[in-house]
Amino acid sequence: MDPNSLAAGLQALLRPGDHIWWGQATAEPLTLTRALVKHRHALARHGRLSVFVGIGQSDTLQPAQADVLDFFGYAASGPHRALARAGVLDIVPSHYSHLPGLIRQGTLRADVVLVQVSPPDKEGRYSMGLVHEYIPAALDRARVIIAEVNPEVPWTYGSRHLTVDEIDLLVDAAHAPISLERSAPGPAELAIAGHIAGWVEDGATLQMGIGNLPEAVVAALHDRRDLGLHSGAVGDGIAALAEAGVLTNARKNIDTGVGIGGILMGSERLRRWAHRNPQLQLRETSYTHHPEVLASIHKLTAINSAIEVDLTGQVNAEVAAGVYVGAVGGAVDFLRGAARSRGGLPIVALPATAKDASRIVAQLSGPVSTPRSDAGLIVTEHGVADLRGQTLSQRVRRMLDIAAPEHREDLERQAHALLCQCGAAFVAVAGTA
Repeated sequence: MDPNSLAAGLQALLRPGDHIWWGQATAEPLTLTRALVKHRHALARHGRLSVFVGIGQSDTLQPAQADVLDFFGYAASGPHRALARAGVLDIVPSHYSHLPGLIRQGTLRADVVLVQVSPPDKEGRYSMGLVHEYIPAALDRARVIIAEVNPEVPWTYGSRHLTVDEIDLLVDAAHAPISLERSAPGPAELAIAGHIAGWVEDGATLQMGIGNLPEAVVAALHDRRDLGLHSGAVGDGIAALAEAGVLTNARKNIDTGVGIGGILMGSERLRRWAHRNPQLQLRETSYTHHPEVLASIHKLTAINSAIEVDLTGQVNAEVAAGVYVGAVGGAVDFLRGAARSRGGLPIVALPATAKDASRIVAQLSGPVSTPRSDAGLIVTEHGVADLRGQTLSQRVRRMLDIAAPEHREDLERQAHALLCQCGAAFVAVAGTA
């Protein structure tokens, strides 16, 4: 379909006030999203349109487009931080696991869904390819489904496929899928990965957040056996573990022999491994993040990152320097699930400093994304603070031990005032700085 025909097709299908959804990050259907923003004035000629914003990996959305588009969403990562800084992104501070339910009950409107799909199989089924997450819920509620077929998108197994009868407009992709290449881990990330690897047992089931750090941890696990996968995000490191015979899913007590994910966030290597691979299934958020499912998985090892963690274990994963840069996401779901899992490990990992400022703090500079009651293992390059079952004063001592040495003395002084405010006994922590 030529660009003019695509614009006309969009114009015929969209209505004023429509709420538009598409796959986030690598699953963004670039042909459709770029046509949407290019022709936004014609498409919104009778009224504004709303766009749901997830994790960003492209420069498709820009603050200037707020002239006719309203942006709402749960994430402001990557290029989408520009929307937050410009004050044109209305944040939905919801747990990621709640999104499908909010869509299905109509609290979050989903009128139009733009999807990137694989070529159909011999039965005529278009695979969702790189993503499930909250998209099946949006598809179930949508008035209009517009799909672009991308020959570089893998045909993946999952709980939802599309047939041509469900699609209102079908176009050929004009762009390759977004690839997510990770940079080489630095010394701090390698040290953190080494600390975490020492806790991961054979037969553990992995959940990873996004970013370089989780990938560094995965790379440190090649000497393990029979690891499993149950995660929202799946990166290149998982493909490497599987190809090395380390990730077999053989010891999983549920979904035995099958790795479960919500979105493929990697490069062509990951897409190649996932293509027609029956040992991988993409599932909706209502399954990947379901509290009972997570709690039932033996040795669930949840590895997530943060912007900062305070001395009592509270986690801020949303705001840095006064700007919304993250999301509530699924960390709380996975940390709680891992805490209830038999042999599970709820882990939050982060470098001890950023731009010479401590990321272990006495008081958070942003919201509490994960409460201290859900804190498990906090890991920096300086070690592991196991906060499970610890009192406030015990937590302070352990957190000081993993803070950067140059910040420990100042943190210890602040800790005294912090514990007094909490009404807790301050147990001397001399010698920890």
